[in-house]
Amino acid sequence: MAVMATHVITGAGSGIGAAVTRRLHARGDDLVLHARDAGRAKELAAEFPGARTLVGDLADPDRLSWAFSHQSLPDRVDSLLHVAGVVDLGRVGDLTPKSWRHQLNVNLVAPAELTRHFLPQLRASRGQVIFVNSGAGLNAHADWSAYAASKHGLKALADSLREEEHTNGVRVTTVYPGRTASPMQAKVHQQEGKDYDPSKWMDPESVATTILMALDLPRDAEVNDLTVRPGR
Repeated sequence: MAVMATHVITGAGSGIGAAVTRRLHARGDDLVLHARDAGRAKELAAEFPGARTLVGDLADPDRLSWAFSHQSLPDRVDSLLHVAGVVDLGRVGDLTPKSWRHQLNVNLVAPAELTRHFLPQLRASRGQVIFVNSGAGLNAHADWSAYAASKHGLKALADSLREEEHTNGVRVTTVYPGRTASPMQAKVHQQEGKDYDPSKWMDPESVATTILMALDLPRDAEVNDLTVRPGR
């Protein structure tokens, strides 16, 4: 009997993370869904019956180790999917250290800390780490400095991790989605002062398809970087 794959997922509550979680849940994989607090964990557990939850605030990565020490972590982890993220647009002349720290903590430091925690299990399973990055992780534009800096850093984290863990059989994939119809995109449009029309952007399900493709690739190959752009 085949062993079900176990996936640890951040950002499972909305957008791309929710789409990936629905697909993996539907095929019967074992899910460990990260939540920022107990209330959110309860909502995720109700939405995805059978899934386990893991509580910790990504905005405070220094306390993740303490939070996890009071919970039972999965013995087996086949993939760690970093999908959660925050964005706060602003010009360099206006952004405060608080805004910089918040985006760097959630988008970069917390993924590094989560990866550190689950590396022993990922090495044991010869598993995979998937970082959902952004077009902003490749190019930075006006008003996007802090978010782009966090995502450029996430690319560096993934590239270093890939080299470090290659001999351990751990695959590392970065996905760079363009604008995707999601609550985050609605917030971006609000900050840009633009009307939001989700039909103009990619469906989260389309990005989820690319993530599952990377996950399901035969073990003799590895997708390193995958750029996905709106096709309409």
